[in-house]
Amino acid sequence: MSNQHPLLNAKIIQIETIPLRVKMERVATGSTLKLSHRCTILTRIHTDAGVIGECFNGNDDALQASVINMINEEMTPLLIGQSVASIEDIWSLTRKSTEPFLRDRRVALRAQSCIDSALHDAIGKLVGLPINVLWGGAKKDIRVFALGGYYREKNDLEGLAQEVEDLKAFGIYGLKLKLGGKSPSEDAKRAEVVRKAAGDDFILGCDANQGWTLQQALEFTNITKDLNLDWLEEPCKWDNDRAELPLVRSISGVPITAGQSELTRFGCRDLMQAKAIDICNFDGSWGGGPTEWRRVAMLANSFGVKVMQHLEPQFGLMMSAGVSNGFYGEVMLPWRDPFFYRLIANQPDHPFKDGIYTLPTEPGWGMVIDEDYLQSVRID
Repeated sequence: MSNQHPLLNAKIIQIETIPLRVKMERVATGSTLKLSHRCTILTRIHTDAGVIGECFNGNDDALQASVINMINEEMTPLLIGQSVASIEDIWSLTRKSTEPFLRDRRVALRAQSCIDSALHDAIGKLVGLPINVLWGGAKKDIRVFALGGYYREKNDLEGLAQEVEDLKAFGIYGLKLKLGGKSPSEDAKRAEVVRKAAGDDFILGCDANQGWTLQQALEFTNITKDLNLDWLEEPCKWDNDRAELPLVRSISGVPITAGQSELTRFGCRDLMQAKAIDICNFDGSWGGGPTEWRRVAMLANSFGVKVMQHLEPQFGLMMSAGVSNGFYGEVMLPWRDPFFYRLIANQPDHPFKDGIYTLPTEPGWGMVIDEDYLQSVRID
């Protein structure tokens, strides 16, 4: 009988994927996006130690079936029997699925992210530690802001002011405001309404979703120079942002955020080398999982750049708290992200207080799945 730690002996015996989908209460409309449903994939890695690592990832309705098929047909056969502790080796094995030249690499990257996220949970459970503690983070809580401020067809400005009040009542003292779908002057008015309703100590980031030209981005920052914006996210169109983001950053003086549209740490590195960003919000669900996200965080640390996880608070809050340059945590209100509030059975009824989220102390990602809710929203 081996006297080694259970983590060193544990092996993967099964990988389970469960697609989930639910219609949101209203459509979320930004400059270059329109979402009517929240969907995700719950991935479970079963081990011969009796521990099940699990996590849910993504909101890619059109890619969901392809991602699950790749996990089941292509990745799982490579991973059965692998040591759970060999997370770097497993990451390299699943990375091979991104190599075929004519393949849509987004599918392979999201599949890899599902595996990697569940594997981190299994490791945390096997050693009995939350991921942020396992990564070296000593924080017990994290300050949060909410993604919101989506465009409304009617009463947009009144709705924004009410949304600020709703956020505060819910315990959240920050908003990442959706912009880029209107002219810079119109969107500046939206930002002004939020700042006036919220006050100076309220986090106010703005996200144009790559909706503006360089000139429009500069126009917006000039109009809003007295609003004390905490950051401006992806203000310029995607095709030349490497050159244009540094100009917006240097001319405006507003902190710039980008990285969620990058697929690898190398793309994030290029943004940092170009002096284009102050905050990197690489998405671990889109770009290879927490393993790749942590590499981005370490890389960003050497450039003096802060990091956040783009959405996915079920693991993003712990990840941001687990690295020294972690910034705020990004969440959404229940209508936009029902899974965070209803799929996690041990989620407190009032998870935020004075703008702060207290991190779970249970091992792994700290979540217990509500099986009844899971069965009500699964689509297979």
